[in-house]
Amino acid sequence: MHIPDGFLDAKTAAVAGGLSAAGLAVAVRQVNRTLPRNKIPLMGLSAAFVFAAQMLNFPVAGGTSGHLLGGVLAGVLLGPGAAAIVLACVLTVQALLFNDGGLLALGANIFNMSLVGAVGGWAIYRVLAGWLPGLRGRVTAIFFAAWCSTFLAALVCAGELTFSGTLPAGVVFPAMAGVHALIGIGEGLITALVVLAIARVRPDLVETDAAPSTRGAGFEFVLWGLIVALGLAIFVSPYACSWPDGLDRVAEKFGFAGRAAVTVKAWFPDYKIPGVSSAALATALAGALGAALMFGLAWVVGRVLVADPGRDKRG
Repeated sequence: MHIPDGFLDAKTAAVAGGLSAAGLAVAVRQVNRTLPRNKIPLMGLSAAFVFAAQMLNFPVAGGTSGHLLGGVLAGVLLGPGAAAIVLACVLTVQALLFNDGGLLALGANIFNMSLVGAVGGWAIYRVLAGWLPGLRGRVTAIFFAAWCSTFLAALVCAGELTFSGTLPAGVVFPAMAGVHALIGIGEGLITALVVLAIARVRPDLVETDAAPSTRGAGFEFVLWGLIVALGLAIFVSPYACSWPDGLDRVAEKFGFAGRAAVTVKAWFPDYKIPGVSSAALATALAGALGAALMFGLAWVVGRVLVADPGRDKRG
């Protein structure tokens, strides 16, 4: 669902960028006030895992693929503000280094996936989790919220395409809704299974009584999680489904795929290291580099944004 440059006009990109900036400002304030510093490594791990998982396109139907957005997963572990920031970091790196999503369309992609997808999906999860008790109920709530996050983000993307004059509303809304309703099932299943696995090891990280646990993830959990993310990027991503994703398939079907433009030359276009003769190895190396970079970047961003109570006491 990464919108490339050329699909949206200037006014739509500007409005979406302004809304994203406002939403991220609220997220920064929320993280600064509420996220414990011992959860900063979990921001890095979430960013690395989401980056790696987004490389793993899975087949849906009719030559179309989908991939994890990861907003609800990050929201369950970190809360809505940190999840929005983690997704924004991932989307920014993808646009700048991997040519996945346009630079001018970055505000729209952040609005769709970081704010509508992550924050909106988290809100649905929190409401449902209050009604569905126990781990089974929580996993059910996560599945549905993750499905909703994909579906709602797709609808907003369709609205942006309509607002830009790319396609009429009567065409783009049914097309985007239909394919992403199917992709959302994969999103829900993957998110629910990952959270279920985490709950078996660290149930406190997915508790819902009041807010996400203030207990840190722990060095061992973060280390194993990073190893899993790197393993997905290195050993699985080279063999991901090569079919176009939902938005790309809609663009091909209705004839606006040719509008896609590259405004910034990416260092690793299409998730491949230039100069490496083996396509699988080029993808594996790019995936490993990206996952490691995301871990470090999100960790640094967390350290900058999260307040240090000890600093105030020392001052």
